[in-house]
Amino acid sequence: MAPSVIVTSTNQATEIMRQETRTIPIVFASLGDPVGSGLVASLNRPGGNVTGFPAFVETMAGKWLELLSEIVPRVERVSFIYHPDVAPHRGLLRAAQATAPSLNIELLSFPIRDAGEIAAAIAAFASGGNGGLAVASHAVTFSNRDLLTGLAAKHRLPTIFGDPSFAESGGLLSYGSDLIEMFEGAASYVDLILKGAKPAELPVQLPTKYLLSINLKTAQAIGVTIPAPLLVRADKVIE
Repeated sequence: MAPSVIVTSTNQATEIMRQETRTIPIVFASLGDPVGSGLVASLNRPGGNVTGFPAFVETMAGKWLELLSEIVPRVERVSFIYHPDVAPHRGLLRAAQATAPSLNIELLSFPIRDAGEIAAAIAAFASGGNGGLAVASHAVTFSNRDLLTGLAAKHRLPTIFGDPSFAESGGLLSYGSDLIEMFEGAASYVDLILKGAKPAELPVQLPTKYLLSINLKTAQAIGVTIPAPLLVRADKVIE
């Protein structure tokens, strides 16, 4: 179709488009680790025909553990559920592993690729006590969010997700970047490119706004009392 600009979301879609063209500008929104994934040369100077607005930085996984520890101080074990074939998820896992010791948390990693592996991972982890879950966002976890939130509720596991839709689907809490901010940013870059700007010279813009969502119904169902200061900090409370 020879468009003037292509807008993508997710690492997979962006890589597919990059393989199709190295000349048509590509602006992405909502993906992870564009440098580590090989989509751009650097954040400040992308260098090719791809630039945009990633969904997170790796250190966000450390924040997930901090929030879990704050909301449920008894948590001593956390299962980190991620897709092992996705470079950004491996970065998130490393950040979580670096943060866990300072919180006296034993971090266990569970790589998953489908619904069956999700169910098996949670069942294996839930057999121990004082546990919680941290779930990295991916097409597999997103399409199975009802399974994830349902199993977390069944086993009474406090769980944090990286996308607000999980809290709205029954997850205890979520902490992640503002999707609206990312796509508005992508629209601004499309405008600049159509006016003559080169994607190679438009820096990749990291998220500046993160949203905390808390589901009080889920908290009550699994016997968790949300600390008042955390409720005050929340961007959205689901009652």
